[in-house]
Amino acid sequence: MHYAEVKYFDVANGPGIRVSLFVSGCPHACPGCFNEIAWNYEYGEKYTEEVEEKILKAVSKAEIQGLSLLGGEPLYPANLHALLPLLRKMKERLPKKDIWCYSGYTYEELLSREGEEKKELEELFSYLTVLVDGRFIEAEKDITLLFRGSKNQRLILMAETRRSGEVVLYNQ
Repeated sequence: MHYAEVKYFDVANGPGIRVSLFVSGCPHACPGCFNEIAWNYEYGEKYTEEVEEKILKAVSKAEIQGLSLLGGEPLYPANLHALLPLLRKMKERLPKKDIWCYSGYTYEELLSREGEEKKELEELFSYLTVLVDGRFIEAEKDITLLFRGSKNQRLILMAETRRSGEVVLYNQ
């Protein structure tokens, strides 16, 4: 996996001060995307264990509320597979920190995956606090929305959604 950028002090992609990892590669190519340069799977730097440790160290700081995963597309199968070790370590070492993930896939599209991808997604879902789902739709762009770019996108509380079997939305 490649990554486009790591923001070590981000206040736009989830609540509080966050570390945000922007992965490279996106199959959606949404018109009007704010991060079009990250569509290319080879863009940016190679993601390594050293980068992973640097991210974990940054998230461990007291002023950091959590980690946000963006892209590109974090839940593209190859990216998902590469991100799981980071999330496992984060939940083990920093269980009180939250994790937000932005995906152009809808939650329902993700649930329809099969085989190994489905297993990896189920594990990832167990680590997430919020999944921001849905492609960016320029015609539904609204800069007043909290933590998302277009009205179709949802902020899904993952623990509550998995427990109830129905989508539960984040409200603030």
